[in-house]
Order: sequence, then structure tokens, then C-alpha cells
Amino acid sequence: MRQGWEGHTLMQGTVDGFSYGIVTPLAAFLMACLGGALGLRCTTRSLRHRDSFKAGWLALGSTSIGTGIWTMHFIAMMGFTVEQAPIDYDRPITFASLAVAIVMVGIGIFIVGYRGATALTLVTGGTITGLGVATMHYLGMAGMRLPGRIEYDTLTVALSVVIAVVAATTALWAAVSVHGFLASLGASLVMGVAVSGMHYTAMAAVSVHLHTPSAAATGPTTGSMLLPMLIGPAVFLILAAVVVMFDPLLVMGDPDWQRSPARAPYRPGVPAPRHVPGYGEPANWTARPGGRGFRRSVPRGGHRSQDW
Repeated sequence: MRQGWEGHTLMQGTVDGFSYGIVTPLAAFLMACLGGALGLRCTTRSLRHRDSFKAGWLALGSTSIGTGIWTMHFIAMMGFTVEQAPIDYDRPITFASLAVAIVMVGIGIFIVGYRGATALTLVTGGTITGLGVATMHYLGMAGMRLPGRIEYDTLTVALSVVIAVVAATTALWAAVSVHGFLASLGASLVMGVAVSGMHYTAMAAVSVHLHTPSAAATGPTTGSMLLPMLIGPAVFLILAAVVVMFDPLLVMGDPDWQRSPARAPYRPGVPAPRHVPGYGEPANWTARPGGRGFRRSVPRGGHRSQDW
């Protein structure tokens, strides 16, 4: 026990981050992977097809990643308990942390989406996104309410921020560099590991100091309080997954005939067209006598000459 700055006697709380065993870490990891996979595929869609929906795909991708990280955090927090005290959450602060995650991830995604995957944009976007993820985590922790206070080990906090920045930079690189369903699946698994590692590293920095006499840990459980707040974001991720599933370009990638301009006339199931000499080759233009335009000639066997 020790004397707190408020004049209360403080006692060390017994913290358990795995009160449900492996269930909450596994569920949190899967939600981080889902948000990462959706974000990667949406970003890939925006980069391959520079149309009027580019901003929409980038926004959907950043919202998916931000929501996945936030949902991962609070699913993991369902397993966080303090033996001697009940835990509650301030709902405005909790949802403010969701907004911070989406906005900061969105800034990083849009920087890379519109500026390309240069070293400068990756470092800038990754740093902003990583700081946003760390801010989301600690803002969510600031919304925790218990009869005492939470303290953090400075070095462990710094390590968690570094992990967040590295993970975010890697995620942005993967979003613009990794193509194909299996490659994106592997990248999303790596993202899930990185985000989960950042979370539990940050939680290792936590120590709880309770006022004495301590309040009995009675009333609603942490899970029963957090679960209603998680329903909306979880439903959003499911709907975003449906959007991805119904867009074959996001799941399977572009077919070969769309990726290669030289094979553009080919369609699956349709016989390849007869090769026309001169097709796709540089035109051989010669001036017509008297300055009356130009004549295009092609090798023997091709189309007849064209006059202009």
C-alpha cells in the first residue's frame, strides 16, 4: 500500500488479461485479420481501377482496418479484469477512440493511395497510422472507469508505439504491393499478429492502483458491458465482407487478359483472333506526293494501306 496524490491509500490491484483463457485473444486476432484483409482488398481495388469510386474504396478500406483494430482491442479487453474492483467504460470516450482509429488510418491510406508507394509516403503514412492506432488504444484505456487509477511503464509504452508504427507501415506497403487472394490472406494474418502484439505489449505496461477499502467486484461483468458496444462495428465488418465477396475483382484479382494489354483481344472460351500483321506495331507513315496527307503501310498480308 502507498499514499496517493489524492490523499487516498492505494493498494496494488491484481490484474488478469486472460480471464477467459485463449478465447478472447483468438477472437480479437481474427477480428484484426478480418479488418486487415478487407482493408487490403479495398485498397487494391482502388489502385487497379482509377475511376470515380477510388475515394470510396479507400474510405471503405480505412474504415474496415480502423474498425477491425478497434474491435480487436475491446474484444481483448473483455478478458481484462481487476480482481478487487469492478470495471466500467465511459461510452463517449470509447466511441471517440473508434473515430480516432478510422480517421488516422484513413489519412495513411489516402496518402499512399494517391501518392503511391514511395519510401517517403510509406514512412509518413505509416507513422500517422501507427500513432493513430496507439492513440486509439490509450484513449480507449482512458475511458476505463474503476475505483483507483491506471499507471503505465514508460519504456513498454514506447515499445508498443514503435510496434504500432512498424505494423502500420508494413500494412500500407502490403496494401499497394501485395496482389492476389492468397498473398493478401497471408498479409492480413501478419497484420493480425502485429496488431495483437501491439495490444498485449501495451497491456503489459499497465499497473492498477486501487483506493482502499476496495470496492467489491460485483455487478455486470466487463464482457456484458462491452458486448453491446461491439455489435455495431462487428455488423459493419460483416457487411463490408459481403461487399468484397460480391466483387470478383477483389477476391480473385484481374484476369490475365485484362492485366496484359497485348492480350486484350482474348476472352476465355472464345477462339483467339487470327494474327493480323501490323496489329499493335508502330505505324509506318509516309508522306503522299504533293503534300496531300499521309499514307499508312503495313507488311504484306495485312490490311490495305490507309490514306489520311
